[in-house]
Amino acid sequence: MTLKIRRTKKVNKTIEINLKRRTIIVDDKLIYHKNIPIPSWIELSIIDVCNRFCVFCPKSDPSVAPNTFQQMEQELIDKLSSDLSRIKFQGSVVLCGYGEPMLHKNVNQIVKTLAKVCFVEIVTNGDTLNSKEINELYNSNANKLLISMYDGPEQIAKFKEMQKKSGTPKDFVILRDRWHDSTKEYGLKLTNRTGTIKIGPQPKVGEYKDCYYPSYQALIDWNGDVFLCPQDWQRRITIGNIMQKSFFDIWNSKIFNKYRKNLLCGKRKQEPCKSCNAAGTFLGKNHATAWKKHHKI
Repeated sequence: MTLKIRRTKKVNKTIEINLKRRTIIVDDKLIYHKNIPIPSWIELSIIDVCNRFCVFCPKSDPSVAPNTFQQMEQELIDKLSSDLSRIKFQGSVVLCGYGEPMLHKNVNQIVKTLAKVCFVEIVTNGDTLNSKEINELYNSNANKLLISMYDGPEQIAKFKEMQKKSGTPKDFVILRDRWHDSTKEYGLKLTNRTGTIKIGPQPKVGEYKDCYYPSYQALIDWNGDVFLCPQDWQRRITIGNIMQKSFFDIWNSKIFNKYRKNLLCGKRKQEPCKSCNAAGTFLGKNHATAWKKHHKI
């Protein structure tokens, strides 16, 4: 039986190739607030627990990234939504971060709230998914559901059938092959997560200098702490907390601008950046250019 569709918001973006899709989202529009370039990509870590222990992820080592089972509260979601609405944010908020978002019992309400002010994507391992869940996420006005398949190609048929029974459009669900071994970087762009992961073939620390991450995106943890980027798995540098300040004030804060300016000048001289081997210039060129102009670099 096909489930009913009760969606109230039009789906945006149908490009399935991940990097190209993200490039369009990130660089589609460069929005300013008070003459400051605002981000187009925000990663939201709504729960600090994952049911998997992938070798390329810091969650595989409890001494580095233990499961604390802490969850983001609706009050924080409401505050973030209000902050984003105030600056006319037009990018995407992505539920991923340091845990498996589908383990949060209120994930549909979180999506529904955020979708009123921006595009919302969910990145999941798919372990808890079924047709009803996919249908509910779609009806909550999620823009994309990205399923990372870690077990093998046999999962493709399973998730395609699940999507079909959900009654949602085919392009709502994006399947990502993550079952590869280290010789193929596990199907993703492997990094050391700022000195945390050493497995597989990786570039040397220092090979890349410039980084655009802080120019176009930020990561917000379950408790409202804002971090430079999703590479900082050890949570070394907290820029601010959105329950104490507005998101915009944190985004345009002295410490955020200090890191942003250094990285635009190719200076990875402070933690967590000096331990990071990520090539941080794949995305966000327009934002980087705007920030260089703002800082007169």
